[in-house]
Amino acid sequence: MSFFNHQTLVLSPGCESFRDFMLSIPDRFEKGEGTIIHKGRNELRKITYNGNVLVVKSFRTPNIINRWVYGVFRPSKAKRSFEHAQMLLDIGVGTPRPVGYLNIRKGLMFDRSYYVTYASDCPYTYEELFKHKFEYEDDVLRAVGHVTAQLHNHGYAHKDYGRGNILFAQTAEGIKIEIVDLNRMDIGPLDMKAGCKNLERLPATPHMHKVLAEAYAKERGFDADECYKLMVAYRSTQPGKIDGLY
Repeated sequence: MSFFNHQTLVLSPGCESFRDFMLSIPDRFEKGEGTIIHKGRNELRKITYNGNVLVVKSFRTPNIINRWVYGVFRPSKAKRSFEHAQMLLDIGVGTPRPVGYLNIRKGLMFDRSYYVTYASDCPYTYEELFKHKFEYEDDVLRAVGHVTAQLHNHGYAHKDYGRGNILFAQTAEGIKIEIVDLNRMDIGPLDMKAGCKNLERLPATPHMHKVLAEAYAKERGFDADECYKLMVAYRSTQPGKIDGLY
């Protein structure tokens, strides 16, 4: 690989067998391989390789200024996603197991990046709570409150903590939560106000907010009533909110 067309590949421990697959990702995307999960600014595809079901996130090529910034100064979104996933796993917070990431640079200009994980076995997102009836809904909300408090106790705030980025499953051991879309993360202390504000993008009925607030406050040693009031107040500032429901 020449300086003018440079690739950087990083793999998780135990994932060396995926090296050839990782290097082939640009060609696989070019050929339209796999199943599209999401296509917007970035694209997610589910691809099976040697019996392993993987999710590949392709980050769009940035604008010309950011191509220079990412090429020289700033870590790519794929690299940040990979490193943040390991941070979460280190503190016991679930996220799909990372396989690795691939950066592609042309000269000093950043071009594209890809982040790869094993596919999650969580079948639902937080958003599904508003589409289907779950008899264990309160358990899901308590688990979300607990996991969010874990993140905040360690100084981690997901900057896109929305309804599509929290996955859940009911298991024999209880509710399993996984957090995805990890490239944007603030790191630093979070007090009660900052912590509750981080939940502002999650829709919730008054009852749901109470359950979230109680679980979150219990884990962080805060007053549950104060957390509830803050969560409701911050949520009310979000565009598209439906009073009494979201």
